[in-house]
Amino acid sequence: MRIASWNLHKCVGTDGRFDPHRSVAVIAELGADVVALQEADRRFGRRVGLLDAKLLEKQAGLVPLPVSDLPDGHGWHGNAILVRPGTRARLRRLALPGAEPRGAVVADLDLADGPLRLVAAHFGLLPRCRRRQSAAILTALQEAEPRPTVLCGDLNEWGLGARSSLQALSELFGPVAPGPASFPTRLPVLPLDRILAWPKPLVSQVEVHDSPLARIASDHLPLTARLHLDAVADTFEALRAAA
Repeated sequence: MRIASWNLHKCVGTDGRFDPHRSVAVIAELGADVVALQEADRRFGRRVGLLDAKLLEKQAGLVPLPVSDLPDGHGWHGNAILVRPGTRARLRRLALPGAEPRGAVVADLDLADGPLRLVAAHFGLLPRCRRRQSAAILTALQEAEPRPTVLCGDLNEWGLGARSSLQALSELFGPVAPGPASFPTRLPVLPLDRILAWPKPLVSQVEVHDSPLARIASDHLPLTARLHLDAVADTFEALRAAA
């Protein structure tokens, strides 16, 4: 299976154009079974979704999970999760601490290859806020029943030093390695977007999707990865047996 994450920049491209159809075309290019999106809703006023859900299903074979309180919304603080139609999910929304409104969505998915916990998040711009947001997500995951887990999104963090917000996440996800540069699309130099997994063998081939359309559709390039639920099945059978 294939998983992806993308900050679609409210469907405004590097050319300044608002073009949700172009954003859907990029999502279709990814060929993913599960996609975490950031900035999928209007930021101010009534936070309606920006994508055409019917076009999304037709072109990409994906539908948004019912994360929003609004019938025409896509996400929670802009975080949306796209899955194949018929995928069963249990959803939890997390309000993340910080100087600006931020949130994360935790989705326990029942996929064809097995269970998966997906955390879709968009961290803040201030380092001290990002550290608090990492700690809040870590606490939520440690309090939940163990499941194969992927955290993905725009974490707005490029450093790996002692003060990096990624350090708190290493308690669960292990040492965070340098990631592929995804921002800005015209000359990617910063690894702001991440796909992290627990256990580590759950994902492989984390890389940017660098197509001509993706380079103009947003200021972030999408990330994709291979998902290997079969590789960690024995680990979780042992955990259940021990419990």
